[in-house]
Amino acid sequence: MPKSARYVMSTSILASVVMLGLAGVTAAQAAPSPDTAAAPAAAVKYAALGDSYSAGSGVLPVDLGNPLCLRSTANYPHVIAARTGADLKDVTCGGAQTKDFAQSQYPGTAPQLDAVAADTDLVTLTIGGNDNNTFIGAVLACGTAGVLSGGQGSPCKDQNGTAFDDQIDAKTYPALKTALNAVRAKAPHARVAVLGYPWITPAAADPSCFVKLPIASGDIPYVRGIEAHLNAVVRRAADETGATFVDLSGASEGHDACAPAGTRWIEPLLFGQNIVPVHPNALGERRMAEQAMDTLGLD
Repeated sequence: MPKSARYVMSTSILASVVMLGLAGVTAAQAAPSPDTAAAPAAAVKYAALGDSYSAGSGVLPVDLGNPLCLRSTANYPHVIAARTGADLKDVTCGGAQTKDFAQSQYPGTAPQLDAVAADTDLVTLTIGGNDNNTFIGAVLACGTAGVLSGGQGSPCKDQNGTAFDDQIDAKTYPALKTALNAVRAKAPHARVAVLGYPWITPAAADPSCFVKLPIASGDIPYVRGIEAHLNAVVRRAADETGATFVDLSGASEGHDACAPAGTRWIEPLLFGQNIVPVHPNALGERRMAEQAMDTLGLD
């Protein structure tokens, strides 16, 4: 072979080797190595606040981390966290009021807002029913009046009139706004969901329920009206502070404390299945979780 031909062939071979090498380098740069592969998405940082309806007080098993709060590990925050894989910090506590967001409810119990941080992604809460002792005051007052009247008339309404509603407007509403604004200040980028309260009483009196929920027939719509008013105020406070209101009124219809076991979400005052009466049972907590997830579009 002439020398010039051998030179041309060598040059061609060298060029091919160089091109293959460059192609290999380019391919190696384009293909991600195991070390540079995309990391899995971080779990949602989830803070659960609120009162006994958030805590699932009365539902077993009890979270022994803070027995005073009577918090259940089957409450709706735990259901949401289990189904979404969220990283849950649950500071819900039975008996909590809006003021307990900023102060200690019990000795050794931190203010609930301590669980909320700038990088919190999701906050859920149910709060307001204990402010001014609205729920316990109405249930005890109307239950006592119902027993004394033999279930007839509207003795609780006759004795209390608009007192419960007046307290909700004058004190609960501004307290709710203060609490929700404080949550927003600590977690400006979080989604904040405020759950309403599921129905405790049916829309109309159920005579067969009197033995379990001894409220006079005329006071059943009175108690329901107080709860409806509270929920409306909670919705208003949520709307005005940029939070999402989770409406349970439609979903919980027919699942009140007068419904049969297995259907009801709320246990009655007497002869119920929970250690804490007039509170959600395990079914109720699951349904509250599902309604919140549906409203928020969570998987």
